[in-house]
Amino acid sequence: MVIATPRSPRHVDAMSIPVVELSGIHKSFGANAVLRGISLIANEGEVITLIGSSGSGKSTLLRCINLLEVPEQGQVRIGGEDVSLSLPGPHRRPTNETQIRRIRSELGMVFQSFNLWSHMSVLDNVMAAPLRVQGRDAADVRAEAMATLAKVGLAEKAEAWPAELSGGQQQRAAIARALCINPRVMLFDEPTSALDPELQVEVTRVIRLLADEGRTMVLVTHDMGLARAISSRVLFLHQGLIEEEAPPETLFTAPKSARVAQFLKASSGG
Repeated sequence: MVIATPRSPRHVDAMSIPVVELSGIHKSFGANAVLRGISLIANEGEVITLIGSSGSGKSTLLRCINLLEVPEQGQVRIGGEDVSLSLPGPHRRPTNETQIRRIRSELGMVFQSFNLWSHMSVLDNVMAAPLRVQGRDAADVRAEAMATLAKVGLAEKAEAWPAELSGGQQQRAAIARALCINPRVMLFDEPTSALDPELQVEVTRVIRLLADEGRTMVLVTHDMGLARAISSRVLFLHQGLIEEEAPPETLFTAPKSARVAQFLKASSGG
């Protein structure tokens, strides 16, 4: 279990450019409108957590940030830079692949299912993107990869194969892989949901460490303890819209929405 300790508020310069900005995002899959006009801002050093029931659009919204899903309407901006997209509609696509590759190389993504390459050692998994995508020096990347593995408690597993690791270790390796590209923002999609409670503790410890370092993160989770402990702001999604947005100390203790109160009660087993 994560003990909820309020996250210290960070001063955000009103003139600063958001690291991530989504404006009026719509996304449908066939006749199913999953996102219906959502806007989101993540400033430098903020942890923005998306919560809500299954099917509310949380993961789809997260995947719109790095264009794994392309919104049919709306704008994506990373560091104040508009992502170049074709005209709105069901067949909308990025129009500048060079820009997309560059932006994705600055966004660290951690998935629910680890997605480590099984034919590569843990160290090679962590080094792959900095070497192949960013074209960095191999010696520098190796040193940084080892330091990152040490940070997540896996230095001794550097030469192991992914199949030799527990689920918690694999997810920590996936976090190290995302960190080693020196991302502008970390994106987490249900990082603990595939793990049993003991292994969840390993991963939440690392995520809390990153939050304490002041890293910018956008997180989708069903772990209300984690959301309450590390978030700058929490967004509750319901039927493709933001039902409520507030700091965790407000949303978890005095939600304005009856739907949010019902969800939190059910999540706590009350």
